[in-house]
Amino acid sequence: MSTPDATEPPSLYAAREPIFPRRVYGKFRNLKWWLMALMLGIYYVTPWIRWDRGPNLPDQAVLLDLAHRRFFFFMIEIWPHEFYFVAGLLVMAGLGLFLFTSAAGRVWCGYACPQTVWTDLFILVERWVEGDRNARIRLHRQKWNGEKIRKRAVKWSAWFLIAMATGGAWVFYFTDAPTLLVDLFTGQASAIAYLTVLILTATTFAFGGFAREQICIYACPWPRIQAAMMDEDTLTIAYRDWRGEPRGKLQKGEIAAGQGDCIDCMACVNVCPMGIDIRDGQQLACITCGLCIDACNDTMDKIGRPRDLIGYLALTDETAERAGVPPKSVWKHVFRPRTILYTLLWSGVGIGLIVALFLRSPIEVNVTPVRNPTFVTLSDGTIRNAYDVRLRNKQGTDTVFTLSVPFETGLSLELEGLSGPSVTVNANETLSQRVYLNAPRGSAPATQDRTPIRMWFEERGTTNRVHHDTVFNGKEE
Repeated sequence: MSTPDATEPPSLYAAREPIFPRRVYGKFRNLKWWLMALMLGIYYVTPWIRWDRGPNLPDQAVLLDLAHRRFFFFMIEIWPHEFYFVAGLLVMAGLGLFLFTSAAGRVWCGYACPQTVWTDLFILVERWVEGDRNARIRLHRQKWNGEKIRKRAVKWSAWFLIAMATGGAWVFYFTDAPTLLVDLFTGQASAIAYLTVLILTATTFAFGGFAREQICIYACPWPRIQAAMMDEDTLTIAYRDWRGEPRGKLQKGEIAAGQGDCIDCMACVNVCPMGIDIRDGQQLACITCGLCIDACNDTMDKIGRPRDLIGYLALTDETAERAGVPPKSVWKHVFRPRTILYTLLWSGVGIGLIVALFLRSPIEVNVTPVRNPTFVTLSDGTIRNAYDVRLRNKQGTDTVFTLSVPFETGLSLELEGLSGPSVTVNANETLSQRVYLNAPRGSAPATQDRTPIRMWFEERGTTNRVHHDTVFNGKEE
């Protein structure tokens, strides 16, 4: 048998040790249950909410209509050229993440991240099927037999159904949900729909059931970015070692003289979904979910010691508490120059988006002069310019628009293929129309190289109208 070379460098790969978090009760665990139910409810229910937009528009409240390149969110409709709204929302999401991380550490990771939410759900199913921590450890270590096969089959089946529902709910956001549901079960849905459901089912099953904390540690970049968002006033979960050390076991139900409050019960480690020991200090793997606080407080209650041996505190609090000085209030940590700046930036972007949303016109036009040729001279000496007009009707009904130019310009307007200056644009569609402007011989536009003009588009029967500035080219020879 060959022996390993003594000069060979050690392997940088460490095999994953399965983590079996113990059940815990407390305010942070309850908060996580409520948030998980809320976010899963929003995710699964939202595609089924109806919103009446009229006969020509989809009635799904939230819909990413890629086929028609539009995004619907209740009463809001975003067209493809308005992607800056989506960009603004992404900027707000980033600033919000910076704000919450600066104020309270990785609260997103611990409470709202999809990986955390679905992992919590998968662990809940695992606990229902296999039992709590000790029972799951025993089952993991025992050889494959009828009991292990049965429990694993039930657990994996439940995981698969959750994962399939997750992938199915996602595709419902991109087309009419009731119609797609029928098509999925009757085999009439598109191949892309089935492929998307398959991919999301597989990734949810693998990430929530098996990878779990590995996604947070190795795949997610946020643990490495968060350090730039945090400072000495950021609230995060920490162990008060000046109160807990030196740790030791209970002797006849009491803490020995000179011993700290920590009785080394390992409760904080056993409930941690990341498998870390918070008593070792801040670690990249910690998602600040607060479960270790609940577990430690439960132990402190049982032995009659003060709570919050593990709790939310900042580095400045640590210095103050070690010196016996009362720490800052929570609000002084939350409201400080850095978080106020993030709040102002976040609010500024949000206000800007709201203002832009309400200032949008229901009519949008684009006028492009035809360049080849820039103008033509008719047999009677009239100078004609051609324009390609794109007229977008963002309303839910067919609308008639009348095109005109100011009378004083001396120009006349014609629409190709139509007898008058009016054109009908269907609801929520864009019409392309060739428009001609004619300048009679001897008129001002005909005798100048370039004449600025304003073309008006007025909605019939209303006062709504918009304009577009362009130029008239031409000069008599």
